[in-house]
Amino acid sequence: MISQKVVIKNPTGLHLRPAGILCKEAMEFKSMITFRFRDSTANAKSVLSVLGACVKCGDEIELICEGEDEEKAMNALINAIESGLGE
Repeated sequence: MISQKVVIKNPTGLHLRPAGILCKEAMEFKSMITFRFRDSTANAKSVLSVLGACVKCGDEIELICEGEDEEKAMNALINAIESGLGE
């Protein structure tokens, strides 16, 4: 299991479009991918779970990847988030 903190840079946070992009990216990997925000944990492969976390611009989340391709998954997700998730 590996984890890394990352700040959400999208001006509107993780609303529907960027949440969908994050989920699509996460589903490319076999690893279990979640993130912690405040007191909750969200499944990065579920759009509803990501939206339910209510992550806004400037919020810091902790990505957690666990599985055989965890390092590749972490790198891909960090790159996607830092590039703005399509925005």
